[in-house]
Amino acid sequence: MSTTPDTVTIRPITGPDEVALFNRLPYTINHELADDLAAHRRRPEWMWVALHGDRLLARVAWWGRGGDSSPLLLDIVDVDDGAEDLTEVARTLYETAAKQVLPAGANPPEYGRFIPANWREDPDAYRAVRTRMSVLESTGARLTVERLRLQWQPDGGLPAPDPRLAFRSALDSDELIALMTRALDGTLDAHSRTDLARMSPHEAAVKHYEEELATYSSPREWWRIGTVGEDGEPVGFVIPARNAYHPVIAYLGVVPEHRGHGYVDGLLAEGTRLLAAEHVPRIRAATDLGNVPMAAAFTRAGYVNFERAINMAWQ
Repeated sequence: MSTTPDTVTIRPITGPDEVALFNRLPYTINHELADDLAAHRRRPEWMWVALHGDRLLARVAWWGRGGDSSPLLLDIVDVDDGAEDLTEVARTLYETAAKQVLPAGANPPEYGRFIPANWREDPDAYRAVRTRMSVLESTGARLTVERLRLQWQPDGGLPAPDPRLAFRSALDSDELIALMTRALDGTLDAHSRTDLARMSPHEAAVKHYEEELATYSSPREWWRIGTVGEDGEPVGFVIPARNAYHPVIAYLGVVPEHRGHGYVDGLLAEGTRLLAAEHVPRIRAATDLGNVPMAAAFTRAGYVNFERAINMAWQ
């Protein structure tokens, strides 16, 4: 069957009753979409489909936090894995939907997608990932980073604590932001490096704090600053939290003058221990593929790379 944009119906879904239609194309987060709609992290008008008759050819959707007036992330771009090339249909779908969903004149939100850990080795997975990327590349998006998605489970055992470190709650926002500012020196994180190209380290730390850390509803008493020595000098921090879906290690940093001494392992062990004490079935985390030292720390702590993610942005 051959399809062209002029033979395709492009529209948003009408409401929660069309989630089943939207979910005809597979993705690991499909089971979350109904709850996202109920919690207002998604809206029907942010979830668009391209249909040829009753066949779902492609879909796009954006995500936001409950109550947001505009979305924060484009996280679904899918094309039916049929015989014909649907790239043009999917591009038209994205561009049509984006004109309706996104504020006029604003930069489009970043695209983020979970992908199989072995996507480069699996021909089918590679083709699917590259198809989605090519759709967005045709609209001007470019790959910004590939990330490792990591998971700890109780049967992996708790990582050993670092006897050199003591911990206290990071309840003082100003102190935490100051440590975050210092930890940005020499960062390997791609998003942080992008921020640092446009703003000062302090501004980047405040942005991260306000846009992510401050939005978690889990107890701030979980946040920890690690200290060492008689004067309790801070060496770094770890932010265990719970997002809308999972317990997570949201952020971890070591200040430059204390790097190279293995303190990252103790910080990560403390965050993992604290969440494990809540009897959680799993803990999720992520780090850039290029952040080899951080990835190694997660591996030593018993975290497994179960998936990857790619991010693309429009410049």
